[in-house]
Amino acid sequence: MSGDRPLSGKTAVVTGGTRGIGFAIAERLVADGADVLVTGTAPDGGGPAGTRYRAADFTDAEATDALADTLRAAAPDILINNAGINRNTPFADIPAADFDDIQRINLRAPFLLIQAVLPGMRERSWGRIVNICSIWSKVVRPGRASYAASKFGLEGITAAVAAEAAADGVLVNAVSPGFIDTELTRRTVAPEQLEKLIADVPAARLGTPEEIARFVAWLAGPENTYISGQNIAIDGGFTRV
Repeated sequence: MSGDRPLSGKTAVVTGGTRGIGFAIAERLVADGADVLVTGTAPDGGGPAGTRYRAADFTDAEATDALADTLRAAAPDILINNAGINRNTPFADIPAADFDDIQRINLRAPFLLIQAVLPGMRERSWGRIVNICSIWSKVVRPGRASYAASKFGLEGITAAVAAEAAADGVLVNAVSPGFIDTELTRRTVAPEQLEKLIADVPAARLGTPEEIARFVAWLAGPENTYISGQNIAIDGGFTRV
């Protein structure tokens, strides 16, 4: 195994790998030598150069089940559950349909995909699963009940699966990004709001998708031999003040 391509010979799946953090993770895994499949919702979408693409709309239970069946047969070495959505709404006004959509994408899909890949990983005595949570799995603000429920739930799944699978060589962790400088952030957060967010971060800046990707790739690689069951914030210190 080449030192600069530590994932040579490994196969990886990155959900939501067509933009932002997911794109950066997939790009990094390719650079590290992995054969990477990314998912997205567009029928003709795609991820970074060197990846393969599979459309999967996680609001559709049949589509999610079909992807799980595909992964069960493909038996990847690495699973990165990155796909997610967020809709901020005061608790009393949350439509049940919105709550359900968020749980389907952020929680049900990772649950099913982990179930699909775990047997193969255990059989080979090696596997890495990284669930992309959020700082809102550690702290909360008003309007985030649906999203926080899904991400706190994903942290719970992370800890439970890690407890069951670590002895079989399968390490399962969560990463919780803070405020990250993505196209979506720039498009949905007004400049004056962005300044206020940055003022709350001890590092005094936004994070980058590449900073998240580097650590996720390390957790997913052979150098991680003993970290499991953790939810690690990459947030410039935001959740510690």
